[in-house]
Amino acid sequence: MQEREWLAKRFEENRGHLRAVAYRILGSASEADDAVQEAWLRLSRSDAGSIDNLGAWLTTVVARVCLDALRSRVARREESLEEEASATTANKAGADPEQETILADSVGLAVMVVLDRLAPPERLAFVLHDMFAMSFEEIASIVGRSPAAARQLASRARRRVQGVPAVPKANLTEQRRVAEAFLAALRAGDFDGLIAVLDPNVVVHLDATAGSGVPREIHGAMNWAKGAVAFSQQITGGIQPMLVDREVGLVWAPHGRLFRVLRFSVVGGKIATVDIVADSARLRELDLAVLP
Repeated sequence: MQEREWLAKRFEENRGHLRAVAYRILGSASEADDAVQEAWLRLSRSDAGSIDNLGAWLTTVVARVCLDALRSRVARREESLEEEASATTANKAGADPEQETILADSVGLAVMVVLDRLAPPERLAFVLHDMFAMSFEEIASIVGRSPAAARQLASRARRRVQGVPAVPKANLTEQRRVAEAFLAALRAGDFDGLIAVLDPNVVVHLDATAGSGVPREIHGAMNWAKGAVAFSQQITGGIQPMLVDREVGLVWAPHGRLFRVLRFSVVGGKIATVDIVADSARLRELDLAVLP
């Protein structure tokens, strides 16, 4: 009994770190708690006396549990895009929106959106190395790759997180200014502010999911600004500029869960066209990255 109590005490000393690791990898408080609990079960069934570094051992176990969870999540997503859309709208079963908001705030909403689109080994390598300073030798043993391959996984993920725009920096700055002005007006429900950044002949494309069940178009700044003001009343947070197909757009991701994307084309300092994407299949095809 004393040995088990000692082991439980040592585990509790590591719980905070383990939960932080799982939380960053999985993006879900409930799933992180499940991963930590699984680590305790595995520890209680192991020969603890043979473990030289308990903290490192537990971190490795939690990371492997999280990797399996990410892979299962991807498999479920591939099986049913409709289920994914429902999960995006209503959050995952058992997920805590408040905790997910805290996570999105702590690492950045845009980073959370990008992390959710990485392959499981890339996400794991990036989080463990860049956020928790774990060596590539340790990461390699978890993902079943060589240290060099683990380094490449983290590097690919980092490039996605940092973003590489396709337009010159001056144009990117202008796009960002226009997108941020549009967003400020949208959040304020400012009709005149929206008109100021929209081309008078703007064309807005809405896919079937974003619209009324069928794809449609809205023509003219006056027409769309009225609808945008009404739409602004639904926004509770989680919308910000990001790179969308390597140009500046807006991403709406409540609690860090991708829900809708506005892809802009900017001509002469005005928004000329808008593509509003809400369909889950189309969302996954978009190249999203954090603005540099």
